[in-house]
Amino acid sequence: MEQSRAGGIKMKRNVIWMPCWWGYFIVLVMSVMVVEAKDPTHYVTKTDIPYGEATATERSDGAETVVSRSECLLDIYYPEDTPGFTTLVWFHGGGLTSGHRHIPEVLKEKGIAIVAVEYRLSPAVDFPVFIEDAAAAAAWVKRHIVEYGGDSNRVFLAGGSAGGYLTAMVGMDPRWLEPYGMSGMDFAGLIPVSAQVTTHFHVKKLLGDQGDQYQPVIDRNAPLGHLSASLPPILLIVGDRKLEWKARVEENELMYASLKALGHSRVFFHENAGFDHGISGLGKDCEEPARQILEFMTSIP
Repeated sequence: MEQSRAGGIKMKRNVIWMPCWWGYFIVLVMSVMVVEAKDPTHYVTKTDIPYGEATATERSDGAETVVSRSECLLDIYYPEDTPGFTTLVWFHGGGLTSGHRHIPEVLKEKGIAIVAVEYRLSPAVDFPVFIEDAAAAAAWVKRHIVEYGGDSNRVFLAGGSAGGYLTAMVGMDPRWLEPYGMSGMDFAGLIPVSAQVTTHFHVKKLLGDQGDQYQPVIDRNAPLGHLSASLPPILLIVGDRKLEWKARVEENELMYASLKALGHSRVFFHENAGFDHGISGLGKDCEEPARQILEFMTSIP
């Protein structure tokens, strides 16, 4: 009898215990599914928005010509019904001679707006038109992002490779934003990704330099020529020095160290192991660089 009662109790416990665990498991799974699916934010993309007018541009040969800015367009990807969002202005790479605006997929659906900028390229235009276009786009976003629900005080400038060069020049050299009554300090931060911070290879060529492209020049057309403690927060991102462009990591390291030496307290440097210069495009495999960007943006009050 005792054995029989023990067996009966054991069976009864099993009958009750199993449904309890299954019920808990089902509730847990449903909760996880709800958490994963819970992203009510709707993202909207507005395309082909003009940010400039026709301007008179003096070429290096001394001739002045009116250049149409019909190519100066941007796309805005932003969270709808989310007032006060942060914005990242993105300048594509391509050596100042190629490339097309794009919104990095790895930064989508992260609660921020991304503005992809089309700027004019050499040889269709001469130096410094591409920098002027980048400055015009930055100023336009600063002035107009509030119309889409963004916070104009939380606009970051960023770009990869040549786009990183443009980011640094616009944000560090006061010449380019001055026509708009702005400076780099009007922006929340600068994020050059695998940027050339000496004078860009192609800019040297356009200005008549016939030396080796790897012979560095640091003049007024180099971000390194505009170092100061009075600059916005800066995040420098590069790939692996074993895989990157020659000297690309080292020149960014020099910029980081020099800014620190000058007393700039909000400059950060990340070398990403295993990445070559392709990091500058922020492709889908760039989760870690994307995390660094988002963490930096979040850290700036």
